[in-house]
Amino acid sequence: MGRRAVRLEEADPKGLVRESYRIEGITIGECRSIFLDWSLSIRAGTGLPDALRALIAAYALAAPDHPMSGVLQAGLEAPPEPRRRGGRLGRQAAAD
Repeated sequence: MGRRAVRLEEADPKGLVRESYRIEGITIGECRSIFLDWSLSIRAGTGLPDALRALIAAYALAAPDHPMSGVLQAGLEAPPEPRRRGGRLGRQAAAD
């Protein structure tokens, strides 16, 4: 799947990432928690890598030392999780 430009409102629909940059003294653990909540709030069809690129461009480039900047970058660099095959097909693949 190719890259597509994602609007900031689409990339951060609840403003979670924007607000994390405004919290004085936020910790890496708090940023990870916000990141998890953010990732669950992205609408279906919005590619996470595309949304992360939009957030990095909007926030992380201006604040590279902020803990959320590192979390966003790590999210972009993390390999995608393999999809689990459930049901009969999953059991057949495991038996092969």
